[in-house]
Amino acid sequence: MSDIVLTLVQVALGILVLLLIPCAYRAAIGPSPADRLQAVETSTTLLIGIIILLALLQGTAFIVDIGIALAAFGFIATLAIARYLSEGRVF
Repeated sequence: MSDIVLTLVQVALGILVLLLIPCAYRAAIGPSPADRLQAVETSTTLLIGIIILLALLQGTAFIVDIGIALAAFGFIATLAIARYLSEGRVF
């Protein structure tokens, strides 16, 4: 990997980590449960991006599988929480 690409990936990684701060704030202080759900979903997406960039930096494909699993679990969790918020039950 060239030095420019390595630097850009590291900058992108830093930006994604910094973007977790406002998401954590919104998840903790959100005025409504829907805002908190949105913040958690955004945090999950940011974490998947961080995992993929770390896999790119380390050159291992195994870490990408962890990102895919996190995406699947995040999707299921979002559906369950959204249904709980709308109907008051999960199943």
